[in-house]
Amino acid sequence: MNADPQELEKFSALAHRWWDPESEFKPLHQINPLRLDWIARIAKLAGASALDGGCGVGNSARRTYPCCPP
Repeated sequence: MNADPQELEKFSALAHRWWDPESEFKPLHQINPLRLDWIARIAKLAGASALDGGCGVGNSARRTYPCCPP
């Protein structure tokens, strides 16, 4: 397995709070509708299925769209 045991432990400890919209991840929950609206306008997802992979996408979005601060 190619994984750092300390990283696995760290993110496992956060996992139970990830989906709580009142946790420290609240800003991510609040911004998600804006992200989804933007993606839907660009990608025309009506009637389609999509997967938001997440990893590193924020960094590339900041470089591509200057409106997104680092």
